[in-house]
Amino acid sequence: MTTTPQDVVRTAQEVQIVDLRFTDLPGVWQHFSIPARNLTEELFEEGIGFDGSSIRGFKEIHESDMLLMLDPNTAFVDPVLEVPTLAIICDVYDPITRQPYTRDPRYIARKAEAYLRQTGIADVSYWGPECEFFMFSDVRYGCNTNSAFYAIDSVEGWWNSATDLKPNFGGQILPKRGYFPCPPTDTQQDVRSRIVLALEAAGIRTEVHHHEVATAGQAEIDMRYDTLVRMADQVLIYKYVVKNVARRYGLTATFMPKPLYEDNGSGMHTHQSLWKGGQNVFYDEAGYAGLSETARYYIGGLLRHAAAILAFAAPTTNSYRRLVPGFEAPVNLAYSQRNRSACCRIPVYSKRPQAKRIEFRPPDPSCNPYLAFAAMLLAGLDGIQNRIDPGEPADKDLYDLPWEEARLIQQVPGSLSEALDALEADHDFLLRGDVFTEDVIETWLAYKRENEVDPVRTRPHPYEFSLYYDV
Repeated sequence: MTTTPQDVVRTAQEVQIVDLRFTDLPGVWQHFSIPARNLTEELFEEGIGFDGSSIRGFKEIHESDMLLMLDPNTAFVDPVLEVPTLAIICDVYDPITRQPYTRDPRYIARKAEAYLRQTGIADVSYWGPECEFFMFSDVRYGCNTNSAFYAIDSVEGWWNSATDLKPNFGGQILPKRGYFPCPPTDTQQDVRSRIVLALEAAGIRTEVHHHEVATAGQAEIDMRYDTLVRMADQVLIYKYVVKNVARRYGLTATFMPKPLYEDNGSGMHTHQSLWKGGQNVFYDEAGYAGLSETARYYIGGLLRHAAAILAFAAPTTNSYRRLVPGFEAPVNLAYSQRNRSACCRIPVYSKRPQAKRIEFRPPDPSCNPYLAFAAMLLAGLDGIQNRIDPGEPADKDLYDLPWEEARLIQQVPGSLSEALDALEADHDFLLRGDVFTEDVIETWLAYKRENEVDPVRTRPHPYEFSLYYDV
């Protein structure tokens, strides 16, 4: 349903503040607010200015002026703020040309949707990410020239079973034993339920929530599938709501992929499908796991370009603490029905044509969803256009293969640096339809290398003192 500026202005009469939100290049929401009386229909036409030089990945100081153009279809009453507030997601524009800004992640995602239609392969793509996260009761960290540390705590953490918590009820969750326990072992049932209710109040349909595998408050709340840009919008709303509701309960939420040693990390398994004329083009009753030839080629594109995709979809140095071979991580570049050891899984819960989809498992929720979804879509389309055969399915436990078989299966990159190198070498498929630009690719590579790869690479790791101090 389309919402007009007039509709939004009318809704704004029922609140006191209007909050304007947009996304920086790494994928974090930025915002500023105006009194509700300042929201007019003219503002939707004219936009509102801001300083782009202070936003990561945007303009330099000598060309800092930028515009936000309000998208009326994204307006929702904020479900967590105390002061009645209407939130609106915005697109970033150049004030001189009055054209969309090429580094705006939301614009890149919108171009990806337009390119899909242009190819004639499908009219629309649907996306269903499973965003996992942790909620801790305490977190402290620091990194200086002569010291580095982090400390995380949770009443659910197995390490608290012998501490002097007053009272200590016991029943902490052992490592890798957190999947589906009932309260009181699951201490965060009510918190997750409040998150679900807040998401529903913001217009996001949810399907299920539960404790995840790791100890210490790992959780998952699944949203109902939606179109690419709309789902990317919803991922950012989801992260915002999770963090704010957790804080109300005295908890701190993080989407960092691997905060705990020797326990499961947080992934963002991403379900995706293509539709044309109201029909799911991934479905063929006679195909393997109900997949059409088009879907198999789409998988071929994901596997062929997986390393480059992960520069956007697993975009932190911490992402590769999760993607480690031999630890039940989705690192094997293969596909299979049901098999969670393959990086591409075809769920078989339902035989309905509408339910047929591909689940790509290596991404994690630290990503910018606009860029990650767009990169996955373009890789899949390249697979279809070039009829990239993904080979035979791997319907066996890929973690327990004989060495002779295991060595034939390629794996995802082992570090962010490797993923960035892969993106630098393999990004022509991202330039199709002018979705990504060379400028965006170069800016992403430079930002990640200078601000994340090098600072982590040049710092001593605390564990190195245990290994090497007395050499």
